[in-house]
Amino acid sequence: MKAIWYEQPGEAKEVLHYGEMETPEPGPGEVRVAVKASGINPSDTKFRSGWMGLKQPYPRTIPHNDGAGIIDAVGEGIASDRVGERAWIYEAQRGQAFGTAAEFVVIPAHKAIPMPENLSFAEGASLGVPAMTAHFLIFSDGPVNGKTVLIHGGAGAVGMYAIQLAKWGGATAIATISNNEKAEVALAMGADHVINYNTENVKQRVIDITEKRRVERIADVALATNIELNASLIRPNGVIAAYESGNSPTVEIPFYDLLYKNAMLRTVLVYAMSDEAHAAAAQGINDVIANGALKSLIAARYALDETATAHDAMDSGKLIGKVIVDIA
Repeated sequence: MKAIWYEQPGEAKEVLHYGEMETPEPGPGEVRVAVKASGINPSDTKFRSGWMGLKQPYPRTIPHNDGAGIIDAVGEGIASDRVGERAWIYEAQRGQAFGTAAEFVVIPAHKAIPMPENLSFAEGASLGVPAMTAHFLIFSDGPVNGKTVLIHGGAGAVGMYAIQLAKWGGATAIATISNNEKAEVALAMGADHVINYNTENVKQRVIDITEKRRVERIADVALATNIELNASLIRPNGVIAAYESGNSPTVEIPFYDLLYKNAMLRTVLVYAMSDEAHAAAAQGINDVIANGALKSLIAARYALDETATAHDAMDSGKLIGKVIVDIA
């Protein structure tokens, strides 16, 4: 099979190789997917680059966790009628050397989620990490119907899904963004209000929008930057859920500001979610898609042999939406 791989950390164009590898066979409890589209996440490029000293546990790694394709073989214990099934894939490279940047990938059967018929392979490959992260951010602490949710980074991959899922759940969604182009994206995803944190006073705008009631939930992509703001805007017994800290790996917490509100501070890492949480997210995401209420924004598409360029495009920070590698 054709594949992309790396054997040591480094810059994409220096360490990513394109060539032939042996086609894998599924073992017990596994399926093999003929990959049609592979989605790139920031975590994929971080693993490849050796970000913050990340170790390379395998002598050769095929990158990428997200993807979509057609199941073409099953291992022992998996129903044969899954052959031919269209599926979107999550965490393909989690716990193993080989991800979706190849013509075929073998994964545990539960990581191949049946794709709704109204979803393209590129759209399916956009889900995985960002959509599951967003689902956990929004719903892990209960329903949001009638609540107000503040979503930082509303034009990011996670933020876009978080807006749509919050709206699907019956919430009012307030999104922060950094420019007018991203404001248009967040509004297109269904945000009720957008706030440009470069030109507006976020705290005052939220207070005005909520008529001083503030918000029950906050989903954050830059906790180190926003923690004091969040503490001032969360309602008593509210939840601040963060999946990134921003520019700092450490966060200084205004403990008593949170304590006096009995507020919860939750960290969210999709790779650490329980099997039950993954299953709930997959089902929830498919339900929203089947009802036409979840859309993906694809920023750029590349051929498999252009994966290094695709990694650089992802790392540039200039794109809005998912970067997809088309494989077939």
